[in-house]
Amino acid sequence: MSEYNADIQQDECDESIKGDDIDDIFDDLNTIDDSEEDHRLITVGICAQWKKVKAKPMEEILQRLERFEFLRIIIFSETTIHEKPIEEWPFCHVLISFHSKGFPLAKTQEYARLHQPFLINDLDKQWDIMDRIKVHEILDDTGIPQPRFGVLRRRMNDDGTWTTLVNVIEQDDHIEIDGEIFHKPFVEKPVSAENHDVYIYFPSSAGGGSQRLFRKIGSRSSVYTAENSIRKDGSYIYEEFMPTDGTDVKVYTVGAEYAHAEARKSPGLDGKVERDEFGKEVRYPVILRADEKLIAMKICLAFKQTVCGFDLLRVEGKSFVCDVNGFSFVKNSTKYYDDCASILAHMIMRELAPTLSIPYPLAYQPEDPPFVPTAFGTRMELRCVIAVIRHGDRTPKQKMKMVVLHPLFFQLFEKYNGPKNGHLKLKHPGQLQEVLDIARTLLKELDDNRIAKFPNSSETKGKLLQLKQVLELYGHFSGINRKIQLKYLSKGPQKKSTSENETDDIPSHPSLLLVVKWGGQLTQTGKNQAESLGKSFRKMYPGGQNAGGDRPDVGLLRLHSTFRHDLKIYASDEGRVQMTAAAFAKGLLALDGELAPILVQMVKSANTNGLLDHDVDSTKEQEKLKQTLHEILAKDRQFTQEDYDKVS
Repeated sequence: MSEYNADIQQDECDESIKGDDIDDIFDDLNTIDDSEEDHRLITVGICAQWKKVKAKPMEEILQRLERFEFLRIIIFSETTIHEKPIEEWPFCHVLISFHSKGFPLAKTQEYARLHQPFLINDLDKQWDIMDRIKVHEILDDTGIPQPRFGVLRRRMNDDGTWTTLVNVIEQDDHIEIDGEIFHKPFVEKPVSAENHDVYIYFPSSAGGGSQRLFRKIGSRSSVYTAENSIRKDGSYIYEEFMPTDGTDVKVYTVGAEYAHAEARKSPGLDGKVERDEFGKEVRYPVILRADEKLIAMKICLAFKQTVCGFDLLRVEGKSFVCDVNGFSFVKNSTKYYDDCASILAHMIMRELAPTLSIPYPLAYQPEDPPFVPTAFGTRMELRCVIAVIRHGDRTPKQKMKMVVLHPLFFQLFEKYNGPKNGHLKLKHPGQLQEVLDIARTLLKELDDNRIAKFPNSSETKGKLLQLKQVLELYGHFSGINRKIQLKYLSKGPQKKSTSENETDDIPSHPSLLLVVKWGGQLTQTGKNQAESLGKSFRKMYPGGQNAGGDRPDVGLLRLHSTFRHDLKIYASDEGRVQMTAAAFAKGLLALDGELAPILVQMVKSANTNGLLDHDVDSTKEQEKLKQTLHEILAKDRQFTQEDYDKVS
């Protein structure tokens, strides 16, 4: 492929574009004569949008393909593609063609049917890649792991309104599509893969709101908004959110046996695009596991795309495919350019050389990554950094207890499977609203003297009023600042001393202990403390001391390619602890924006109570020990030898 002098302009995708006045140069077929040597050339046609052809990765690979003796590259100009009939398009033995916005894919399919070239990427399957429903179906048929998903279909009416074609129920913290429930956080994607406006909705326990993803504009790829309701126009796919610790893995195949992988900061984390000194998005090399290489091979074969990119989510040792992008090249990797050109050239030669009597060497096999030995001897290597921190400054914690016997509370207890464990914790807005409704109902019955389920109506009324007032605070519910616990008392509450005669006249029959907790919220000072600690923590690694600003080349951020991908942040289910962890991560990773997206994607809380508080399996033994100690310490006498033996 010859080079020509022309002005080069940069578009928003950082791809170079030459002026249209030189388009036709690349259709120069006049240089082909009827010599025997030219009959032995394999013509490789490049048919795509001009800005894609002139992107740096494509130019790098085409320059390398030209070095193969029997390959000749021709590029279809945009004038040819859009204005000329396919009969006037250049003939080629091999066609590299891929869809992008504005590209006439159907017309290119007609050309392929006319000349039957060897297709690097199948054209028919590219229609499927543009439909996210089709992509999910193909992944499902191929047995490739993917997030759980549901489809909400709508049809546009003549008056511009939309008719929903499935049964959908939207609640504060979940949606139900044809009976299948998706709890927040979940991902909302338009059915058309051409639409990149993807939303992530967060639960109220994380602060609510949503992160809106879009094609990169400058240094932004998403923004946070308080909007928490799903879109009502168009058809969408809803996927279960997969927490990936703030990183996505981009995989690029070249044939079924080659895959290059890179990691980048997830665009849904804070929306800030990390760029290097050349303005390119920062990415880090990733070594694929055996199962991930198998996934890459299956995608390449299932979608019939030799050159294909897809997105991989790594979650708790498992990998899931969330998007298939079709024709994609790696940016800024000389080794990838060399490998890609070699694989494509040998693939073309293997397919066509026998028919054209062209000498063809042994099949090309890409080399495995070289083995790099680890440090040994007297050298020291940082292998792990562990920190245990407490939550930041909080508002005062407050708590109120009351014994309840009314059937409405028992119904609520049974509704959320409380009898199974003997206790229940309510934090979601819908659950808190139910408790508030019960409190309002009982207060009205007490006022009307129609209630007989509380032994001490005057005191009970005061506590119900307090319960009602607590639940009505702030004007909205959030599991971060309020929660209610219900504990089953099979024999009623324990009798207290006469100085605390709250329960003296309560009969000893099954009841529920209701505990409402509020306050204990992380203050703004507490958030600032955690964020400042995160910034200081990342500068602890050698080279980070006295470093100013958010430089990525100092301290722990020097280990970005490994430590971010292996970073794990655990927190208990207390709201102030989780928000502290999110603020710490924000400072540690130099993130921007709100804490809700960071909390959902970076902070883990499931099954961590045993790690941070107590072992669930030992809870019963601990309770027995507490009871024994309480009985011993409550005795009004000196310890005997028998008591010491019992304790030991």
